[in-house]
Amino acid sequence: MDHSENSRDPIAPSENGISEQDFQYKKVDDKTDQKEEESVESIEKIFESKEVPSWKNQLTFRAFFVSFILGILFTFIVMKLNLTTGIIPSLNVSAGLLGFFFVKTWTKFLEKSGLLKQPFTRQENTVIQTCVVATSGIAFSGGFGSYLFGMSDVIAKQSTEANDGQNIKNPSLAWMIGFLFVVSFLGLFSVVPLRKIMIIDFKLTYPSGTATAYLINSFHTPQGAKLAKKQVRTLGKFFSFSFLWGFFQWFFTGGDGCGFVNFPTLGLKAFENRFYFDFSATYVGVGMICPYLINISLLVGAILSWGIMWPLIGDRKGDWYSAEYPSTSLHSLQGYRVFISIAMILGDGLYNFFKVLGHTIFGLYHQIRDKNSRSVLPVGGHTSSPMDSLSYDDQRRTQLFLKDQIPVWVAILGYITIAIISAATLPHIFSPLKWYYIVVIYIFAPTLAFCNAYGCGLTDWSLASTYGKLAIFVIGAWAGASHGGVLAGLAACGVMMNIVSTASDLTQDFKTGYMTLASPRSMFVSQIIGTAMGCIISPCVFWLFYKAFHDLGVPGSQYSAPYALVYRNMAILGVEGFSSLPKHCLTLCYVFFIGAIVINGIRDIVGKKWARFIPLPMAMAIPFYLGAYFTIDMCIGSLILFIWEKIDKAKADAFGPAVASGLICGDGIWTLPSSILALAGVNPPICMKFLSRKTNARVDAFLT
Repeated sequence: MDHSENSRDPIAPSENGISEQDFQYKKVDDKTDQKEEESVESIEKIFESKEVPSWKNQLTFRAFFVSFILGILFTFIVMKLNLTTGIIPSLNVSAGLLGFFFVKTWTKFLEKSGLLKQPFTRQENTVIQTCVVATSGIAFSGGFGSYLFGMSDVIAKQSTEANDGQNIKNPSLAWMIGFLFVVSFLGLFSVVPLRKIMIIDFKLTYPSGTATAYLINSFHTPQGAKLAKKQVRTLGKFFSFSFLWGFFQWFFTGGDGCGFVNFPTLGLKAFENRFYFDFSATYVGVGMICPYLINISLLVGAILSWGIMWPLIGDRKGDWYSAEYPSTSLHSLQGYRVFISIAMILGDGLYNFFKVLGHTIFGLYHQIRDKNSRSVLPVGGHTSSPMDSLSYDDQRRTQLFLKDQIPVWVAILGYITIAIISAATLPHIFSPLKWYYIVVIYIFAPTLAFCNAYGCGLTDWSLASTYGKLAIFVIGAWAGASHGGVLAGLAACGVMMNIVSTASDLTQDFKTGYMTLASPRSMFVSQIIGTAMGCIISPCVFWLFYKAFHDLGVPGSQYSAPYALVYRNMAILGVEGFSSLPKHCLTLCYVFFIGAIVINGIRDIVGKKWARFIPLPMAMAIPFYLGAYFTIDMCIGSLILFIWEKIDKAKADAFGPAVASGLICGDGIWTLPSSILALAGVNPPICMKFLSRKTNARVDAFLT
């Protein structure tokens, strides 16, 4: 993800508006925000002499082979981020860059040997980008760090409510792959008939899609190709460094609480309250990609919670909550951490849901009232004259976009067929999820998918997680506590999230394709193939983590999957109500729920100039449960980029994303060999631990 707050794919964090994952999606680079389709020079005139391949010729074997390799790479990265903090930045730049590099190398080799039959085009580059994003996107929408893993007994044991057999479903490779195949394609068919309305008639901006198109177009100019080569070299250097650093750290993790990740850099007292730098190359890279406001908001949230609130509430142990409960129980301090975090996420999500819905309704009203007008929707103060649609670029793009139609009957038939298969299959996977719950979801899904795709085009903010949480509460309450309501709610969340997430992804791809002259048919086929690859790759990668790391999902472990517990507790709230909360927890939840709405309202009232100084509630909520360690990593990443920009802004702008992507990719890929070593029973030889002087003296005395 890369955003003003975050972009769309996990390759790209969304609701990381920034909800844990949605943080994955609103993030387009601040700089891309100002890039409009109407540029001073005509982009299409640069490529005028180059023939546009037919939609079938855009779908090449080499494109899908490279997409498969990159899909595995980015799935590992997204899965690691999912299972650690849930913050997934936009990796669009690295996906586009690596796709360009691999195929360009391939074609150069064939050209020298005289075997090249088809040159590498920007349309083929767009197919790769679309396929990779679709593949790794399943690692987010599949819920491996949220609703799907939240069904397991590992997470259920962490709460005393609804942990009976009918509310538990342990991961298994077979049912996870089956589940993803029956729910992941529906969203694609739901928005296909609306592509012309979204892209041509409404002229929706889709900042992430537009930024990706600019990136791909630039790669295929002579100057852009030279820069891309340098960027790939930089990415490779930092990839190697990050991978080797992960390998080096592994040697010192021969036990619980060992290694650099437990280095008390700010002192032992600060370490107890999760304030320390954990030497994570991944989150330093994530911090370089995320806007400064995100990183500062995370730090403010960490200071407010772990620096002030939790120590104060901890002092009331025995009064506000029983001293008998372990620290991981939701009836102890952990309950305040989880439920106040949920309150802020829901407050922020609800505010942005109605905000985007308001934009959507106003925009539609404006379009219907002025159907003959060619102006851009009145969002963000953008306006355009009727002459814009007559520009050479617009004429060329519109002509090719409308050339390869996808018949409406294909979309309708595909939607109905998959809906019937899904309604018949899902109750066999999740017995509490009745067929009529699924039918109701599928009746409303196309409308919600349209709203999400439309809102994403206006604001670059995908609300996939918000729609998923809505399904948790509605279906969970409908099913009821005695009929597996928690499991039904979590499964319904998966159905809804997959529909609305893939719908907004596809419309983003249509926008990218429109601006690179890639056919809508090739975009649609690429998205389907990428989604199918993701439905197999993502469960396999998760299964590797699940089998290799036996403490997966345990609080305080390397892969604690924090949002799995958050989602499960949302489902419990929907079914059981508020009876299980510790003393005064509900009052604090109300305060932070309203506070999130008020802060968002103030940010919108004061305007962009002052809003950049006001923290984002969604980002503040994330460390409330997790702690401050990753926020310190991200702020260090921000600081590195800030200093670099002060020294040489042009170089920082050109190579900053490549450095960040290299740090994230190298550390992310190290998880593959580390998982294999764990499965093979190869343990690190050294345990590096830090003790206070007093404890160390006692250990020495005991040993001697």
